Amino acid sequence: MHVVTKALVLREVNYKESDKILTVLAQGQGKRTVKARGCRRRNSPLAAPAQLLVWSDMTLFDYRDYWSLNEASTLEEFRGVRADLEKLALGSYFAEVTEAVAEEGVETPGLLPLILNSLYALDKLRKPTALVKAAFELKLACLAGYEPLLDACAVCGEKMPEEPRLNLSAGVLHCGGCRGEAGEEGISMPLDGASLAALRHVAYGDEKRLFSVQVPPASLERMAGACEGFLLTQLERGFHTLDFYKQIKLPG
Repeated sequence: MHVVTKALVLREVNYKESDKILTVLAQGQGKRTVKARGCRRRNSPLAAPAQLLVWSDMTLFDYRDYWSLNEASTLEEFRGVRADLEKLALGSYFAEVTEAVAEEGVETPGLLPLILNSLYALDKLRKPTALVKAAFELKLACLAGYEPLLDACAVCGEKMPEEPRLNLSAGVLHCGGCRGEAGEEGISMPLDGASLAALRHVAYGDEKRLFSVQVPPASLERMAGACEGFLLTQLERGFHTLDFYKQIKLPG
């Protein structure tokens, strides 16, 4: 069976002398594991489409319980991401997280547009990388079924809590004074008015305007800490690409 689709490469692993095993996220197909035969040979037409973070038209062939890449043509390479080590590390983190939450052969609505838009934001938009990263993490958590409750304090119901905090394990907003009743277990990350507004914009707002929010630097730092902490807590794991990204970000 042949399937013609568009797909983004989330992972590439060299196989034998000239092949690769790819993990792709495809329109209408979800996550697929695909064998790209001969893509590492010189002048192979599959060489570019079989690279990490490349978006392509693909023709996939299903044969004996595995998929192979028969034809492909590159649509977008996100060259601005590939040319910058920090952005490439962050894009690789996006890919690893997406692969972790995607299911084989099952399409998660909104997941493919999210990572494509996030890569485009890194590539073309003049937005702080911390904002793009935080928005990606929170929106992905929402799409994966871990949407936090941010509309009001989970204890007293106050819509604009004093000293707002996000409980990472319970996924609820609460006032500083309501900490004891919001759940004793886990960590609660401190927020402020601007970072809370940004979280609500990402979780509840228009997906096409995901990165349009303006956040002051101090508030962005709080937003970034809350989004990363919430995603990692909900998924109950870390990511080696995130560790590498943080090493690159270290001064010196």
